[in-house]
Amino acid sequence: MARRGIGVPAMTSAKDSGPKPAQGTARDATDYPEVHPGRAAEGQRQVPTLVFLHGGNVGNWSWDPQVLAFGDFNILTLHLPAFGARFEETWEGLESAADDVAALIADEVSEGGVHLVGISLGGVIALHVAARHPELVDSVLITGAPVTGASATARAFHRMQLKLIGSEWYWRFQAGAYGMVDDERELFTEHGVKLKPENMRAIMNDLDPGGLPGNLEAYQGPVLALVGAKEPKIVQKSFAALREKLPQAITRVVPGMHHQWNIENPILFNSVLRKWIADGGLHQILVDPQAVKPARGAKPAPAEQPAEAPADQSRAAEESMGAAEEAGQKKPGRFTAKLDFKKKEPQQGDRREDPADTEK
Repeated sequence: MARRGIGVPAMTSAKDSGPKPAQGTARDATDYPEVHPGRAAEGQRQVPTLVFLHGGNVGNWSWDPQVLAFGDFNILTLHLPAFGARFEETWEGLESAADDVAALIADEVSEGGVHLVGISLGGVIALHVAARHPELVDSVLITGAPVTGASATARAFHRMQLKLIGSEWYWRFQAGAYGMVDDERELFTEHGVKLKPENMRAIMNDLDPGGLPGNLEAYQGPVLALVGAKEPKIVQKSFAALREKLPQAITRVVPGMHHQWNIENPILFNSVLRKWIADGGLHQILVDPQAVKPARGAKPAPAEQPAEAPADQSRAAEESMGAAEEAGQKKPGRFTAKLDFKKKEPQQGDRREDPADTEK
């Protein structure tokens, strides 16, 4: 399965984690490595692999807080077609993108499956990878993925935005709406102005009708679908359709978070992710959609199969909201040294603990 696009090094050692720009050269939003070898624990025969799939208006650099926190995993942070180092390429559809991801996994992972993590567009592609190549996937975590499509009004608005893609002010405004500041905002803007309107239009054409793959039932593994409480409600409304295809899927709301919350609050995101991939558990801050007060006139979503639900869901929701506010006030500093990708090598088990995470 040959992979198109840029070449990547094999995961051979923690010190050889991708191309290394010359000392002192300016960084940009397209040079972030795809391959980040992990360090095996003593007596560990094989290092598990995490695959991060970025959203539809950022690059793979957006996963840097996760790369730094999961040094005990092999990590793949892909440049999806039409983004990052591949922004000159043409978008050829969700299935093609999923096969592209599967090709890199097949090239880099010699044994066992991977843990797929996707946000927004990356979350939709993760579902397509699981549907088309279920043998490669051990678990799936997606967030902010509206898999049932957009309304006619939203579609018209999205196409109006295409006229603004080349404007720096547009991307700076979007960065603020996502909760990004300082270095994140600069990288987001730098990357955004390079995106091609024709590729973004093609992606919208794929996502607007709904991004659920038709053969998703082929994947029988665990799935966790999340949405930030401050995201558009369309994401949460799509949970029911996802569970129809994947009855084993668990859906939860993350209190206080916007769309790009892996950057907005990486401490919290990393704690939620580690608990999920460690034992399939749910971080205590996550709230069942049934405990979230619906908008006026909205119909309640169908109930899902319970999974580690607190006995008193209302009380748990209140406690979670308070913990989210506390965690949100403790946002770490900017990306390491203006995103100096080689300045700090991930260490085994290196992660910043979330004070709200007491269920380790």
